[in-house]
Amino acid sequence: MRILMVTDAWRPQINGVVHTLERLSQTLLGFGVETDFLTPAGFRTLPLPTYPDIRLALTTPRNVARLVEDRRADHVHIVTEGPLGIMARRHCLATGRPFTTSYHTRFPEYLSARLPVPEDWAYRFLRGFHNSGAGCLVATQSLADDLAARGFTKLRPWTRGVDTEHFRPDRPSGLDLPRPIFLCVGRVAVEKNLPAFLDLDLPGSKVVVGEGPELARLREKYPRAHFLGRRSNEELPSLYAAADVFVFPSRTDTFGNVIIEALASGTPVAAFPVTGPIDIIGDGVAGAVSQDLREAALAALAIDRAEARKRALRYSWNACAEMFLDAVNTALATRPKLAA
Repeated sequence: MRILMVTDAWRPQINGVVHTLERLSQTLLGFGVETDFLTPAGFRTLPLPTYPDIRLALTTPRNVARLVEDRRADHVHIVTEGPLGIMARRHCLATGRPFTTSYHTRFPEYLSARLPVPEDWAYRFLRGFHNSGAGCLVATQSLADDLAARGFTKLRPWTRGVDTEHFRPDRPSGLDLPRPIFLCVGRVAVEKNLPAFLDLDLPGSKVVVGEGPELARLREKYPRAHFLGRRSNEELPSLYAAADVFVFPSRTDTFGNVIIEALASGTPVAAFPVTGPIDIIGDGVAGAVSQDLREAALAALAIDRAEARKRALRYSWNACAEMFLDAVNTALATRPKLAA
């Protein structure tokens, strides 16, 4: 089988969407499935307003339609709701080709954090976009429940995975700072809600790993925090393992790959009780969730690190690939009916 992934999110971006697609593609090879990608690479692009490192492809619906057909894929999966995703969806609907989509980003909340755009407007667009496919893949049950309440249909589960050999507790320590060490890893951007972490009155040290448009401003505002900038995938395991608690302040992520990377490293997680954290650590065994993030961070210090590691072992890339293929095969089963 050959699957075409249409995504507006792609390298050189470093985020959960790109990471998931890369690992999924590698894992699908073991199932005899080849993946191809239609991305902004190869097109002229322009920066997304207020988010300049995200580049939007400049092309036409006719060109995208030609590229989709030229790839001769058995199935089309539309990853994002950007220009390429919109044009690919239009072509699939026009030709009766079944396709699936996935919901990765709370785009309405991200948009309203930057511009005075009502969330309802964006959700209306997204509902029409995803309901028109043969299935919309979502990473957690709480996200599925939220989207169902907003009128989304055809929702299908699609978990994430973590490399538990790469991220593990016995990595050499990567931090020599006063303890306890509270770590946050991710894009330094407004939607990640980093001030909710940096404003906390906590003992020890606060460490932020990542880069983004808010980095310079937050460095200036919080001089006592340690901003390490971007770190390679080879450096991250030792940083995770060196921390006493991983703090996840985002209220808008749909999963949070960094959560299970931290858990695999034996580091308990503190977070708000929102989609992602409540699905992964909501039972309080491998982490702590609370509307009071300081309370959660201090409670996480008492969590057994072995329990954190054990929780991460539930998440495998093989399970991720199997759930994805189940949705694809269900969509392909509708093709004869649509063709007729």
